[in-house]
Amino acid sequence: MMSYTVGVFVGSTASDSINKKLAKALVKLAPPELKLVDIPIGKLPLYSRDYDADFPAEARAFKASVDAVDAIIFVTPEYNRSIPGALKNAIDWGSRPWGSNSFAKKPSAVTGTSPGHISTAVAQQHLRSILSFVNSPELANPECYIHFTEGLIDDDGNVTVPSTEEFLRHWLQEFHIFVVKVVGAQKITV
Repeated sequence: MMSYTVGVFVGSTASDSINKKLAKALVKLAPPELKLVDIPIGKLPLYSRDYDADFPAEARAFKASVDAVDAIIFVTPEYNRSIPGALKNAIDWGSRPWGSNSFAKKPSAVTGTSPGHISTAVAQQHLRSILSFVNSPELANPECYIHFTEGLIDDDGNVTVPSTEEFLRHWLQEFHIFVVKVVGAQKITV
């Protein structure tokens, strides 16, 4: 059985983030073929092309983490109908300097949770546009918008609503199938 390492980006840097809870739940629910690992983004300085000749240590370590995984899951909140600045900053670091884009041809999936009924739908669509530009093939369907209610995910990452747990397991299984197809196709064409 082939396994894949999947980096998980949480767009929120808040200590009590519900999206961090969702990411923790995904780690527990992932099929055995997917090993989910956290790739923290909170300590990255603001990107500037002035750094392109010599990335700071935090950015080099971050970029190495992205390069080391087979695929990426983005777990993002929605801030002002878009993604958080910290997440956009991380994508900028990972895609630079020009010609060394760590996201190119790396399969990705997008999810997020919010107390609002449309969840993070608008932020996810904005993120998909950015991922298209950095040439990261994206799982388009099923989409994964999670309406967060109190107690939906406990502090240990357990999903307490069976239908939500089942949906997340299915979404992760679909992502696994997508990763196999994308990575396999790349091996054939190389």
